[in-house]
Amino acid sequence: MVSFEEARSVILASVAPVGTERIHLLDAVGRVVATDVAAPWDMPLWNNSAMDGYAVRSADCGTTPCTLRVSGFLPAGAKADGVRVEPGCAVRIMTGAPTPEGCDAVVPVEETDNGDQEVVLNEPVLKGQHIRFRGEDVAAGVTFVRAGSIIRPPEVNMLASFGKALVPVYRRPTVAILSTGDELAELGTTPGPGEIVNSNALSLAAAVREAGAIPLIIGIARDTRESHREKLREGLKADVLITSAGVSAGDRDLVRDVLEELGARQVFWKVGIKPGGPTAFALHGTTPVFSLPGNPVSTMITFEEFVRPALLTMQGHRRVLRPLFKVVLRDEMRKKAGKVQIVRIRLERVDGRWYATSAGDQQTAILKTMVDAEAIAVLPAESTRFAAGDEVDAHFYGNHMDLV
Repeated sequence: MVSFEEARSVILASVAPVGTERIHLLDAVGRVVATDVAAPWDMPLWNNSAMDGYAVRSADCGTTPCTLRVSGFLPAGAKADGVRVEPGCAVRIMTGAPTPEGCDAVVPVEETDNGDQEVVLNEPVLKGQHIRFRGEDVAAGVTFVRAGSIIRPPEVNMLASFGKALVPVYRRPTVAILSTGDELAELGTTPGPGEIVNSNALSLAAAVREAGAIPLIIGIARDTRESHREKLREGLKADVLITSAGVSAGDRDLVRDVLEELGARQVFWKVGIKPGGPTAFALHGTTPVFSLPGNPVSTMITFEEFVRPALLTMQGHRRVLRPLFKVVLRDEMRKKAGKVQIVRIRLERVDGRWYATSAGDQQTAILKTMVDAEAIAVLPAESTRFAAGDEVDAHFYGNHMDLV
């Protein structure tokens, strides 16, 4: 049995990005940039006005108030060719318009009398004020989005500003999802005696999608070697294979044996974590295979702690583990020594500190506690008792970052 920390370290050392592709800019939102992207031209491409107002020569405005003759007008989108600010003159200008020759300052309209033929400037004028100079945002040739960056709306805006319609990003891995067991019934059918709905396949597919990868539900392997061999062989064609159930040591727990028959190398089996101890990890060539316990709570916990970080790594993410933060326990918690215990908790923010209470019954058969959980407390392996008021590490679960 490997420790929780060792299992995660081994998994992350065994996976790598699955390749790159060039996709449309809008489709790239949330994806990871695969290569540095450099500016093909200066931004801005020319000196332009940062304000609606008047383009002036600062030398003409040594004392205020001063009066200048309005000799022209430059709206946004106009060209400044042939337009010049002569001594004693001003050119009316709009935000974004190129500054005309001779101009070395722009006076905002609110600092003037807004005159048409002549304009009175009421405030001192500094050389260079309210001008966006060519290349002051990004100079041509400078990298403005680095490999490993996540594409957000600001990156979209800048990439679009430089005409980048296609973006190089890391590919989203395909993830085959296989459930095992004669007791499983497909969604949409009424379970018969002794049957349960194959809910794990759907929750795993949802978690895979939430992690940015592409889920492929490949059905149910029944409790025969032939069925397992057929389904596992199909699953190994994907970038990643996840199985649920059939990973313990019972007569019908066939997953690990059949994977070995198909050429997979078992890296570890059993982890010092509760729930989720029977988790196994194998490699078929470079294809990672995660064999998770069949209990729905254990399945979701082990996906969160082991599979999700691997999928993010395979998509080029650099921060793949949810950040830990301290929570103060409202109530006492106890556990056995030897395993990291994952506790589903609810949170309350008081005077800048997080306080945690149990989200409900922590038995692995109680699915509702997963629904009610806002975060996960990670209790150290060798500790056995945690008093009310003690601090422990926790991380958010799912999309509950909105609590911050």
